[in-house]
Amino acid sequence: MSTKKIFTKENLKSDMLSSVVVFLVALPLCLGIALASGAPLFSGLIAGIVGGIVVGTLSKSSLSVSGPAAGLVVIVLAAIDDLGGFQGFLLAVVIAGVIQLVLGYLKAGIIGLYFPSPVIKGMLAAIGLILILKQVPHLIGFDADAFGEMEFLQKDGNNTISAFLSSFDHIYLGSLIVGLVSLLLLIGWSSKFIKQNKFLKQVPGGIIVVALGVLINYLFNSFYPDLSISGDHMVNIPVISGLDSLNTVFQFPDFSLLTNVNVYITAFTLAIVASLETLLCVEAMDKLDPHKRRTPQNAELKAQGVGNIISGLIGGLPITAVIVRGSANIEAGAKSKMSAIFHGLLLLVAVAIFPVIMNMIPLASLAAILIVVGFKLTKPALYMQQFKLGREQFIPFITTVVAILFTDLLIGILIGMAVGIFYILKANYKVPYHYKEEKETSDSESNSKIRLELSEHVSFLNKASLQLTLEHLPHNSSVILDGSRSTKIDYDALEVIYNFKESAHEKNITLELINIPTGSKITVNH
Repeated sequence: MSTKKIFTKENLKSDMLSSVVVFLVALPLCLGIALASGAPLFSGLIAGIVGGIVVGTLSKSSLSVSGPAAGLVVIVLAAIDDLGGFQGFLLAVVIAGVIQLVLGYLKAGIIGLYFPSPVIKGMLAAIGLILILKQVPHLIGFDADAFGEMEFLQKDGNNTISAFLSSFDHIYLGSLIVGLVSLLLLIGWSSKFIKQNKFLKQVPGGIIVVALGVLINYLFNSFYPDLSISGDHMVNIPVISGLDSLNTVFQFPDFSLLTNVNVYITAFTLAIVASLETLLCVEAMDKLDPHKRRTPQNAELKAQGVGNIISGLIGGLPITAVIVRGSANIEAGAKSKMSAIFHGLLLLVAVAIFPVIMNMIPLASLAAILIVVGFKLTKPALYMQQFKLGREQFIPFITTVVAILFTDLLIGILIGMAVGIFYILKANYKVPYHYKEEKETSDSESNSKIRLELSEHVSFLNKASLQLTLEHLPHNSSVILDGSRSTKIDYDALEVIYNFKESAHEKNITLELINIPTGSKITVNH
């Protein structure tokens, strides 16, 4: 289905409702990522607003949502210290945006097409597991870590698993009640009864859950003060008290550091990592899209570049497309990119006009939403499906899951890619030719007549297979090597063929070459 058919007035209602859910999820994530990065809290909100409004408008992705990314936390934390403060870091963010813009015009986004499918699916499953493990503590009232924190190893010496287990020793009853009620409501919202109701099925369960969480906590405050939820267990947006406080909200880059080489090192690091995360995210969102629309990767890099330039200029964190937000967007029923834009506008309104109301939302309700999103990303059926596809699909998939779970997103992806590439090389090793052998028996001896028909494209990836096959041809055989079906034979393969031709007589092999190019010419047209 085309983008034009989906981007219609009929979808406006779905996009507006889904944007509310994404906004509710993005709000604490923006604050949590800023806190974990050692940056001002408002820098995360600015990045979320710019990611929604600016990147959402420029992007051609239908369902991905951009904002500050947990995967950049370690880089941001170190860079702010290396560059002597947040304003020096903002300059690096602006330059990183310029680099992304250039990468888009250089068409570097094509790299997004080279991520193997099992690695992408493994990434989604791993993020689902991480969401569950990271959000359960918030669901039960143990809010020791920032809401958006996603790394396995934590600053306090714990890790994802140990923090998950220790959280059960610090349960806060009020949060636990709100969290469990929210979780049960979201599970019930997927029932047939809701789906068959014309009105209720159009309302995302996340909106109901948040409203119910606020109501329950209001009742706690009124009738059961011991269960009242407050402080670190709540969304906590800084309140702008007047024009004077705007100076603390909007910080600007320190352009006097343009001659500092560390600024450019940080900028290139941010640009490359943010671009990879974005390309991975849009590829994953395209796979989850019910309408299977494709995102132009180069256009996405340009949109992200403009977004980072603007975010850096007004005091925001670096931006990427974010899988957690995009997955919540799809789960909430979004139909077009208007959902991402609306969520940015809602962030702006919440910060400027309604911070006190937003601060009434318990984190336990939002954690329940993310746990359900996480479960749908890492359903047991997905693991069974990949297993049934065979080891070539399952091993890269499960390796990616485990690697991301115990390291971080990029390291895990690189490990998964390495395993995926191994199986790609192995597959190419098997199929560079068609092998046919006939036995000819005379009174004195038995000889083999062998015909090797090369495939359409014989590349350097087939070199090992071709080399071993030629080396193991039987003595005293008659061999025909036929390249009639080939349109391209790489030089590496030609080198193997002609080296064998020089040594074939040593095994008393008669070799006939048909339509095999000579010299450095490697492309053949028939």
